[in-house]
Amino acid sequence: MYARSTTVHADPQRIDQGIAHIRDEVMPTVQDMPGCMGLSMLCDRDSGRCIVTTSWDSEESMSASREAVRAMREEATDVMGGQFDVQEWEIAVMHRAHTMGEGGCARVIFSQLRNAGDADRVIEAWKAGVLPRMDEFDGFSSVSLMVDRAAGRGVTTVCFDDREAMERSREMGDRMRAEFSSAMDVDITEVIEMEIAIHHLRVPEMA
Repeated sequence: MYARSTTVHADPQRIDQGIAHIRDEVMPTVQDMPGCMGLSMLCDRDSGRCIVTTSWDSEESMSASREAVRAMREEATDVMGGQFDVQEWEIAVMHRAHTMGEGGCARVIFSQLRNAGDADRVIEAWKAGVLPRMDEFDGFSSVSLMVDRAAGRGVTTVCFDDREAMERSREMGDRMRAEFSSAMDVDITEVIEMEIAIHHLRVPEMA
């Protein structure tokens, strides 16, 4: 499974307009493309930063869609009034504790390997040491780990039923990240907390 994430640095005043455009115009078109599994959208209303992610059944399907989605991406960026960056990922892990309703929030953790060749070792250590602890968090809904092996980059998205649950997990999450990054030579480059505006990524369990 693979994913393409488009980060839009949007006008905070146009977030709702952007959500409606992605939900009503972009999502139905993208989901009709061969190999597309689904779409999600995360938003930070204070900064205007939004992350739109599409999931694909293979690297070939994702690659074949690149030109087709280019115009849609540019149109969506015009609607939201910002600039965008694109990143493509391999989905290494997807685990869901339960189905999430409206009002969910996500903590997005970006990381960088000090040695890009350590990806498999780090993924297996994360699955063995971190993943089982996720279910201990009250209000935990799901977690994904996506990687760019060539660049040695990773992004973990931990989803919660609501903002209160995410906030309650913050201190423990900080400790877990510090322990894991120190033990595995992984640098945590950014942690952001976002509203889940659309949650239809539809990636199957991959734990």
